Amino acid sequence: MQRKFRVFLALLLPLQYVILLILRRFPEFIETYYSQGMYPYTSSLLRYVFGWIPFSVGDIFYLLLVVMAFRWLFKNYKRLGKEPVWFFVDITASLSIIYLVFNLLWGLNYLRPPLNQTLGLNDDYTTEQLLATTKRLITKSNELHRSLGYSDSTKIELPYSQNQIFIKSKEGYKNLELEFPSLHYAPKSIKKSGWSLGLTYMGYSGYYNPLTGEAQVNRLIKNYKFPVVSCHEQAHQIGYAAENEANFIATLATIKNDDPYIQYTGYIFALRYCINELARRDMDLYDEIIPTVNFGILESYREMREFWLSYKNPFEGFSKVFWDQFLKANNQSQGISSYSYMVALVVNYFDDKPL
Repeated sequence: MQRKFRVFLALLLPLQYVILLILRRFPEFIETYYSQGMYPYTSSLLRYVFGWIPFSVGDIFYLLLVVMAFRWLFKNYKRLGKEPVWFFVDITASLSIIYLVFNLLWGLNYLRPPLNQTLGLNDDYTTEQLLATTKRLITKSNELHRSLGYSDSTKIELPYSQNQIFIKSKEGYKNLELEFPSLHYAPKSIKKSGWSLGLTYMGYSGYYNPLTGEAQVNRLIKNYKFPVVSCHEQAHQIGYAAENEANFIATLATIKNDDPYIQYTGYIFALRYCINELARRDMDLYDEIIPTVNFGILESYREMREFWLSYKNPFEGFSKVFWDQFLKANNQSQGISSYSYMVALVVNYFDDKPL
């Protein structure tokens, strides 16, 4: 009976994949019954259960899973020669359970309708629109930079601790909710990851743990990026799985914050994406506008770039390939490169709005 159940679980893995392929055709069903139906309750429950604990429970869970996996392999590796079929059946059965839990707790959010449809935004734009938005973002970022009392050439450091930024990030979501009620965020469960050094070597600023509902932020990332990453991981918590969409929501949650320092981080975050996209489309236009950006803003970009370069290693490339394939397997057809879609959301959102 036990073996039959293990076979059933193993066969459930490909069946789950087929079911997900079918569900991709029904994003409105996912939105109604999962993303706006079941998920808000399960995710809120997880945040209530684990959010009050001062350390990252999810980090400990992952460590225990890795230890248990190695322990099982150590105890069972001889079965690979004696009963290889059942060895792989057991592994497949375990993966099937993990895959099922992942999708029920969070993964089905990958199948919801694109955010531009939900917010009524176009998903395309012209170079002229991009240039106009980029110029407006430069003007706004420069103005904020000066209004905070810094000279154009000075890089801004936020006067807050990381825990203070966590608190302020929730305040931004309260303001954002007034415009988009579906972006309601409560309760808070965001923490500094205990594996921040490992995350840095893999090239990641944070991650969402679907097992505990915790948002994990890399505590080593530079000061100006911390508010945006915090809001990005919180966007994952409320059910926006796509990285580009989480980036856009993070942009809105920071620029709508009452604190001008947090607003500043959101504007220069969006500006960096637009400048990079402009460089890809028309280098002459890029060369024309880059001198108009305050040198202090460019210094923040340089500092962040050098931070990641200082941790660059061969394993990072492997982890990025793995993540790229994971995104493609979960309804993100362009993988990591789909992050540029965030620019389309920024351009079309700000097209008829004051900054």
